[in-house]
Amino acid sequence: MNRIVDRFTALKGAGRKGFIAYIGAGDPDLAATRALALAFDKAGVDVLELGVPFSDPLADGLVNQLASQRGLESGTTPAKVLETVAELRKSSQIPIVLYIYFNLVHRYGMERFIKEAAVAGVDGLLVLDLPPEEGAAYEGLMQKNGLANIYLVAPTTPEERIEFIAKRGRGFIYYVSREGVTGMQSKLADTLEQMVAKIRTHTELPIAIGFGISTAEQAGNVARMGDAVVVGSAIVNEIAKAGKGAHLVPHATEFVRTLINGVKHS
Repeated sequence: MNRIVDRFTALKGAGRKGFIAYIGAGDPDLAATRALALAFDKAGVDVLELGVPFSDPLADGLVNQLASQRGLESGTTPAKVLETVAELRKSSQIPIVLYIYFNLVHRYGMERFIKEAAVAGVDGLLVLDLPPEEGAAYEGLMQKNGLANIYLVAPTTPEERIEFIAKRGRGFIYYVSREGVTGMQSKLADTLEQMVAKIRTHTELPIAIGFGISTAEQAGNVARMGDAVVVGSAIVNEIAKAGKGAHLVPHATEFVRTLINGVKHS
């Protein structure tokens, strides 16, 4: 079984909502990424998203763009991210999703990348700019290697396309809670509950809600509507503030704990 599927099955059985944390791989370096992943696992993060650095991250706001830049500056490549995951697997079984742009997968070689990701211990890919209409070969390779192909649904996605995406996705559906790029927001979208309900009519997959969630209160409110909450930019921002000092991991982990508590008490 896939670790993502296993985790959501366990969460459902326990009547709990999940917490998904996003960090930029290699920000500020891959040693920090490993340390953060292990600390987040112990803190209770259910799924870890690792953003693979890319020079043109079109879906990302400034905070995550800068994280991607720092990742590139630290020498992080797709191959080194896979090495880091393999190293993590020696001491952690936290479900791991790579948040990646298709250009990187294509350049690496799609078949080779998916196979090596599975061997390393990756559980799913969220390829930001690969439409499911063009994903038949990709989906076949993902299924063959036991990986979850995770797709995005946006507030502007028409219902017939939601149905199409829901049939093609695996692991969970990632609902982008607002229009635009990633980034912290002070207010949740008004259409959130209505859109999640609409997606549920087309799938039994868990629905994870992300983009813009930045406080424990927001995480708790969102958890009541979906099956999991995704927080990225707010965590990345704390990592950026901490820098490379010894307090980086405890500082970021303590912030993540407040978000997890928000979800648990929803």
